Amino acid sequence: MADDNNTGNLLTGGEGFKPSGAAILAPPTAFANGQLPPGAMIVVPIGADGEALPKPLVEGPVALTNEQMWKLLGFNGPAVQVQDQEGRPVLIGLEDLLNGLEQMYKQDPSDTQRARVYAQELMKHERFDKAEQIIGKLVARGGDADDWLALGVVQTNLKKFDKAEGTLKGAANLAKESPIPLIHLAKVYELKGDNEKVRQTLTGAIDIAGNFLDAWIGLYSNVKEHGGGEAAAENTLEELANNEKNKKFAAPYIALQGFYVNEEATREKALAYAKKAVERDSNDPMSLLCLSAIYGQQGRLDEVEKLLRPHESKMLTDVRLANNYFECLWQSRQIEKVTRFLNTLVRAENAQVKAFAQERAQGIAKILQQLQQQASGAAKA
Repeated sequence: MADDNNTGNLLTGGEGFKPSGAAILAPPTAFANGQLPPGAMIVVPIGADGEALPKPLVEGPVALTNEQMWKLLGFNGPAVQVQDQEGRPVLIGLEDLLNGLEQMYKQDPSDTQRARVYAQELMKHERFDKAEQIIGKLVARGGDADDWLALGVVQTNLKKFDKAEGTLKGAANLAKESPIPLIHLAKVYELKGDNEKVRQTLTGAIDIAGNFLDAWIGLYSNVKEHGGGEAAAENTLEELANNEKNKKFAAPYIALQGFYVNEEATREKALAYAKKAVERDSNDPMSLLCLSAIYGQQGRLDEVEKLLRPHESKMLTDVRLANNYFECLWQSRQIEKVTRFLNTLVRAENAQVKAFAQERAQGIAKILQQLQQQASGAAKA
């Protein structure tokens, strides 16, 4: 969805969102005589509008389908999380959500925002036939590049490949500076079996945005599968990466290392490509992330620290880099550096980074407290 808050406001502002039941979440301690695994939680359904619980459920455990489970829990379809007007998370049945959004849309079909929110939820939950109707009306009235792109994606999922091709070309014309419509267009050509057009389209996406990782990954995969194997795929990316326009980008080598990093036998090749990515652009967070991860897999913590130390400022906004640097310092037992690093991250404006730092700081405090207690106990003994 484009904006959870918008959806939440639509939910609370419209009709048709009356909960059909409730559920109690109880800890294992509430069932003293039961045999439950540690940490288990019991969900006890309450019948909607005071209805009695189904007899089989009262008598004992019962096997349920997913649909039956959600119905017993009081939801009309699988539970999905939205936000109310105060930004608080609430659960609602999927069918109630979609029905409510449809009602809001029908109240004013000319309201573009309502149509887009409704269509995005339909796409998210793979109701592509209905989504095509809604987005098609937006596009018929002109629409913007995102509307054309969404319609092309829906038509692709419906296997209407000729329509999708035309729609995505329209999206590309409306968003000439974005490689995303071309990525989806390449998928259409792949599904149609036109591998030459796949490569041309992905190359066009790279020409627009040379650091767009998905295009490099897609080009490698297509050439490998349909153009001569692994060596041909590597050569294609290397040749294109060395074009004057692409020489400053790390993306081709980030893509290449990703194909070799998961197997021990090819990890040295992945390491070589990851080093090339950093050489290309040492300020690219993804290149730093990939190379530090490989060093970490190899146990070369000194290399991780050497690589990431100059980039601590980037970790104020990138929790992945923060995690790699933290693990390096913690595993090498540099407690003072860990403490200083976490104290810096706690003041970050990025909520994800701040939460990461708080969680790790609390965990370390508990560990240190346990060690102190153990040492004190040993001294007394």
